[in-house]
Amino acid sequence: MSKTDYPNNKTLIWDSPTRVFHWLLVIAFTSAWISSESDRFLFHHVFAGYVFIGLLMFRLIWGVAGSKHARFRSFAYDWPSVTAYLTALMKGQASRHIGHNPAGSYAIFAILILGFLVTFSGLLVLGGEEGHGPLKNIVSYGAGTLSKEIHEIIAIVMLLLVAGHVTGVIVESIYHKENLVWSMISGRKTAPKEEGVKLYALLAVVMLGVISASGIFYFYDYVTRSKERPVLAFVSDPLPDNETWRSECSDCHIAYHPVLLPARSWQKIMTEQDQHFEEDLMLEQETIAEITQFLVKNASESGLTEAAHKSNQEIPVDQTPTRITESAYWKRHHDDIDDRYWKLESVANKINCDACHYDAEQGWFEDSNMELPSLTPSP
Repeated sequence: MSKTDYPNNKTLIWDSPTRVFHWLLVIAFTSAWISSESDRFLFHHVFAGYVFIGLLMFRLIWGVAGSKHARFRSFAYDWPSVTAYLTALMKGQASRHIGHNPAGSYAIFAILILGFLVTFSGLLVLGGEEGHGPLKNIVSYGAGTLSKEIHEIIAIVMLLLVAGHVTGVIVESIYHKENLVWSMISGRKTAPKEEGVKLYALLAVVMLGVISASGIFYFYDYVTRSKERPVLAFVSDPLPDNETWRSECSDCHIAYHPVLLPARSWQKIMTEQDQHFEEDLMLEQETIAEITQFLVKNASESGLTEAAHKSNQEIPVDQTPTRITESAYWKRHHDDIDDRYWKLESVANKINCDACHYDAEQGWFEDSNMELPSLTPSP
């Protein structure tokens, strides 16, 4: 069907919910990709993922109950139709389609399938490796780590597929001399009036309202935060505590939770408590025994936090660091930090963890719960 057959008919082909879904999915995927560069932006990445999977679930429903050209059955072509269309396109004989063409339809189905796979694998990572989300305490750390590799691979494949889809849209726009991108914005294409659909504007407004309200609720603390009340993006379950340990260790510095070092390190530290960094702690044997038991039980081998898992994996078994700042895990996360930060009055030295980590005293050390202080003094 050529658009020259109906030169004056700008007919509504794509209803409002379909268009809102399309562009919000583009924004969500782009946001998720950009925020995946650093775990510091995991909080933002997770929100983009939630929006993404919510949109996919809507599209499943709308693919059955939506308007004519949004329904899956309207573009459920068989494979011979796809090959025939591509062959005709190569010969310059491809016919124009009011809705999705056969090749584009397969790309859309593939994007939907990969979309569910990438979000599900993301939930496995969030629950297993990070210890958050709906799969928390259900997925093991090992499964979460494996899922992260799969998650990244699927995301790359999906990005390539999206690039192919965009290329196809450009090629078809040039081939049929119509702006398909603008059609997905305006919803209209040159077509006979009987191909037209309802607008469903109210549903589109509801979709935008729900996502906007979700964003405001999710990021509300960022808007209202202050220096005195920083944001804890992720709040984990309370870690094991010991009153004696916290009381004795917090006299000189924050009480570093035992998850940050292996049991052998804590045993050595407590064995040498009379030479604790050139100081004698003068602890009684009963106190030493109580604190040592707590430290060893909840050391990095316990796997109570993501930091515990990674610290235990990265510290060689033949090494027994007695300074957290000497561990391989700490160095990997801090070696690229500008030396000027360590000289700030608010930081002072490398053991002042709570200068940047808002959850240091709780022992979580979530990447999204930290922020480097400003190098520019406030007026």
